[in-house]
Amino acid sequence: MRTAVLLCAAAAFACKGSFGTPPYAAVQTGGNPDRGGEVIRARRCGACHVIPGIRGAHGVVAPPLTQFALRTYIGGEVPNTPQNLVRWIRDPHEIEPRTAMPNLGLSDPEARDVAAYLYTLR
Repeated sequence: MRTAVLLCAAAAFACKGSFGTPPYAAVQTGGNPDRGGEVIRARRCGACHVIPGIRGAHGVVAPPLTQFALRTYIGGEVPNTPQNLVRWIRDPHEIEPRTAMPNLGLSDPEARDVAAYLYTLR
């Protein structure tokens, strides 16, 4: 019994993304993944990205967002942390001035919701 408990604890600890992204990072964003999916659909992020769980999100202009929570970097520039992801979603040019990703004019709550959704992609 003790061995089984230790194995479960070790597995839970090991289930985190690259660069230490916690498995429940969506909670750390302060956002709601369901609302994030709605924002992603409304802003048509799938016109550029492949986004699992978003109908019609088959874009090939930008990188696919499959398994986003497991990625080490955001936009190849900053560590994949909840704080950095919210910053990137709100204003990608603040982090990488030459990025092709547009500033979509999302509010802070919208950016937090989108970040929460992206952290469900494992």
